[in-house]
Amino acid sequence: MVMDINEIREYLPHRYPFLLVDRVTELTLGEAIVAYKNVSINEPFFNGHFPHHPIMPGVLVIEALAQACGILGFKTVNKLPADGYVYYLVASDNVRFKRPVMPGDQLVLEARVERTKRGIWKFACRATVDGELICEADITCAERKVA
Repeated sequence: MVMDINEIREYLPHRYPFLLVDRVTELTLGEAIVAYKNVSINEPFFNGHFPHHPIMPGVLVIEALAQACGILGFKTVNKLPADGYVYYLVASDNVRFKRPVMPGDQLVLEARVERTKRGIWKFACRATVDGELICEADITCAERKVA
């Protein structure tokens, strides 16, 4: 299953500059997702992080992983933000960064469902660039009705 940016926008409420998933290349409902973010020098955060040595902030790598988790959750339960649902990032545990993400990198986002119960989802996540581990984390999200 592949999702382009138009379908991603149906499953994530985020918009520029906080939509951090460009494409989904693999998705197995209830199990796992592989997506990516193309990192461009035109990203607004590079103006201040850092002007002479631009690197993607680690918190945005975690946010990109959490967005991939949200897509997997929404697709699995067949719900949409348009129906009044949202996935909140409620925890990131065991986070480890291995190297910085630079302009020109394609950040590959992988998430695997560890468990889910009553709208609380726990995912094992990793981000890579060219097969090299960038970050790994356990991410917890909560599905909630907001409207």
